[in-house]
Amino acid sequence: MDLTLAIRSEGLALGFDAIGFAPAESSEDAKAWLAEYLESGMHGDMGWMAAHAERRADPKKLWPEARSVVVVAMSYAPPENPLSTVSDPESGEISVYARTVRDYHDVLKSRLKRLARWTNEAHGAQVKIFVDTAPVLEKHLAQRAGIGWQGKHSNLVSRGLGNWFFLGEMFTDIDLTPDAPELDHCGSCRNCLEACPTDAFVAPYKLDARRCISYLTIEHKSHIDHDLMEAMGGRIYGCDDCLAVCPWNKFAELPREPSLWPRVELQVPKLKELASLDDSEFRQVFAGSPIKRTGRDRFVRNVAIAIGNSNLKELAETAAQLIADSSPLVRRAAIWALSRLEPERANLMYRNDPDPEVQAEWDRIKGV
Repeated sequence: MDLTLAIRSEGLALGFDAIGFAPAESSEDAKAWLAEYLESGMHGDMGWMAAHAERRADPKKLWPEARSVVVVAMSYAPPENPLSTVSDPESGEISVYARTVRDYHDVLKSRLKRLARWTNEAHGAQVKIFVDTAPVLEKHLAQRAGIGWQGKHSNLVSRGLGNWFFLGEMFTDIDLTPDAPELDHCGSCRNCLEACPTDAFVAPYKLDARRCISYLTIEHKSHIDHDLMEAMGGRIYGCDDCLAVCPWNKFAELPREPSLWPRVELQVPKLKELASLDDSEFRQVFAGSPIKRTGRDRFVRNVAIAIGNSNLKELAETAAQLIADSSPLVRRAAIWALSRLEPERANLMYRNDPDPEVQAEWDRIKGV
């Protein structure tokens, strides 16, 4: 059997939903896109994108011996469209990809290791695997490998999987027959662009991460602007709006891997309970979840913002308690939340704060 076909067959047998092959060569389009994106500053706090920009755009700069890249995809499609469920103001909204039983990094890495071991032992190939662990422009590689195309929301879309899937890569030092790159099938559709709560798309295919709720709740390390906090609604980790409205999702299938099924307790987590988590409890609750990487302070900041957007007076006490939190991120969001739920109470609680931005929030609601 042809080696390319053999690797594809073995990968599908291991549970991957799609496998594609691309040459391990630099892409001028990828280089140009990355340079333009970084120059625009739209990557925000994600300094890791700029730190290894040269290696990110060229697989051979990452591993000089690489000849081919095997790109794998695994579905995490939800049982129902997250936008079709009734929103509960007492609960926070967590992105579908982060609700899984196990962290997708661990699931994909485990399967890729098995594929890499088989490729090495059966065919003597040297291999390296990556699942968000190295500077790899994986969406560009995935499009070159025929897995899908980068949609107008900048995420990868597949005719067979919709846009609910994870990616991983296996670099190898052998020549494999490349697949034809996938073409763009977005057409005139603008669903994703119009669905964004914060107008984060400056143009089709161009996302300003600094306005994206996924970026704000996961990557952004500082305080969040008032207009963006209000637009976040109840989203406490990630946002699925642009993904959920993609018409190609009609072809998506539920994950075959049980580890990528949703955890029940993360479907409608209660804001009041999440707000009470200290660092140790946070780590325990989100052990084995990508949410853990964000850290307790940023996560509870997001929870406080969701409380402020809930319009539930009964959560005002929770917001008031968070005003005494040790984290400036949490305190500032809590002041904002209380000022929306019970403005008179927030005004009466005015105090001095050592953090200038927290103090500015107190002064704003006091009218100083």
